Amino acid sequence: MSVFICFLFFFLISSATACDRCVKQSKAAFFSKSSALSSGACGYGSLALGFSGGHLAAGVPSLFKGGAGCGACFQIRCKNTTLCTKQGTIVTLTDLNQGSQTDFVLSSRAFAAMAQKGLGQDILRRGIVDVEYKRVPCEYKNQNLSLRVEESSQKPHYLAIKLLYQGGQTEIVGIDVAQVGSSNWSFLSRNHGAIWDTSRVPAGALQFRFVVTAGYDGKTVWAPNVLPVNWKPGMIYDTKVQISDIAQEGCSHCDHGRWK
Repeated sequence: MSVFICFLFFFLISSATACDRCVKQSKAAFFSKSSALSSGACGYGSLALGFSGGHLAAGVPSLFKGGAGCGACFQIRCKNTTLCTKQGTIVTLTDLNQGSQTDFVLSSRAFAAMAQKGLGQDILRRGIVDVEYKRVPCEYKNQNLSLRVEESSQKPHYLAIKLLYQGGQTEIVGIDVAQVGSSNWSFLSRNHGAIWDTSRVPAGALQFRFVVTAGYDGKTVWAPNVLPVNWKPGMIYDTKVQISDIAQEGCSHCDHGRWK
């Protein structure tokens, strides 16, 4: 337990110093096919194509955060004011960008959406543009945090779940599972991206606890009845809880949240 507390404290301090909502300067490129991003390191698969209207992004390791950044939302705009709008576009992080030239590689739809009306093809011809960006809360109206049981799950020996519709400006850094009504919790490990798994699967219907961080703040969210006794691989289950926290960060120089 002490090791976990130390890890959580370190994670909260690291997140606080990151100041995600500060505006950052970089470059962005694009993939011609959104499928390259949906099938990426977060493990969302085709489900990602419905995130942010298909406005997807691969982010560098400092944004990907070992998978904790999967599902994070960012507002990005290109800095060419004659070509692009002031609003830019909002994207969802679904993949890891290993390149060193850009912080983001966007889907072509997201890249073109930064342009003013009628100039989408013009910005696509550029291939790479200077951008500024900041993290923003993800919004899933009337949608709770959900778990998809992965096809690799094999009751009662192995359970793998995928996190979906994680709202707000948050990161899930720990998950526990127990039989409904039991206090005998066991932990899941992050397999990769948004996918967590365990080989210690309790019998019966399952409840979950999520350790959720938001900047220097954090809390435990309890979902008391999520998977039924007859849970099945390939199914999506509603946790009946919403996560909508906004990151609490000690970055006074940009706490106003406006573009520079």
